[in-house]
Amino acid sequence: MVIHTNCCIILSGMNLLTVLHPLNGMICIALGVGLGIYLTLRFKLNWRLWWVGAFTFIFSQVGHLPFNIGVLNPWMADVMESLPAAWRVPITAVVLGLSAGLFEEFSRFAVYRWWIRDARTWSQGLLFGAGHGGLEAILVGGLSLYTYIQLVALRGTDLTTIIPADQVSLVQQQVSLYWSLPWYDSLLGALERLLTLPLHLACAVLVLQAFTRHRFGWVWLAVGLHTLVNAVAVYLAQVANVYLAELFIGILAILEIGLIMWLRRSMPETPAPTMNIPSPPLPVPTIREVPETPDTIEATRYQ
Repeated sequence: MVIHTNCCIILSGMNLLTVLHPLNGMICIALGVGLGIYLTLRFKLNWRLWWVGAFTFIFSQVGHLPFNIGVLNPWMADVMESLPAAWRVPITAVVLGLSAGLFEEFSRFAVYRWWIRDARTWSQGLLFGAGHGGLEAILVGGLSLYTYIQLVALRGTDLTTIIPADQVSLVQQQVSLYWSLPWYDSLLGALERLLTLPLHLACAVLVLQAFTRHRFGWVWLAVGLHTLVNAVAVYLAQVANVYLAELFIGILAILEIGLIMWLRRSMPETPAPTMNIPSPPLPVPTIREVPETPDTIEATRYQ
């Protein structure tokens, strides 16, 4: 009876995960697209800025990923060997967070500077950031759905027929772990994307301040915020657990929304209208009346 009950629980859990795993991916995609739809309708903006933001994310990763793989990771592997064990995780978290912050925020700055010179309002900055973070959410969601499809196919397959013998045990463990997760863990990806989107909105508006306030220091503030979120999230996930990391990201998301609303006070929501100042009227010459007398009539007779 106990065995039967346990089997029912496992099967019901697997059935629930069959729904929640793809739901996680679809929520990620919906967040990325839905935020863009909301901002374009709310502020009557063109989708162009969303697509430019999406391109900016790709542009930043073209440099970021090769730099991490080819330069940063080998350097860290050498340095970490000489560091005390207690320092390795925090230093790794800070270095990786700083790398992401520098590449992504300087990419935003470059695009503002040389591409979207007409985007200088608060709402335009939000839509630009929504494209950056939105495409990232869509890619995370797409990868989640791809993983789901693969593991559904592997669940009922004899792995020894398609995988080398020395890898079968590892793959079996991964498949088993995927289908035995607590139901709430299967939605952590969507939760993380929801809590990360405010970061991209806030950073996009912060970088925009470099142009509206003419102070480059705002870009460094965006780099610092991006580094802080990434570094602490990585650190907590390693030394504590992913739930504490998500809690931290959630607290920062609230503060980031507050920052966005604070910056709104000092920025126009729509482009300022061009003021047409009328030219001053031309002076009208005054005509002095000359009294008609016999002498004046005689003087003007031949004029």
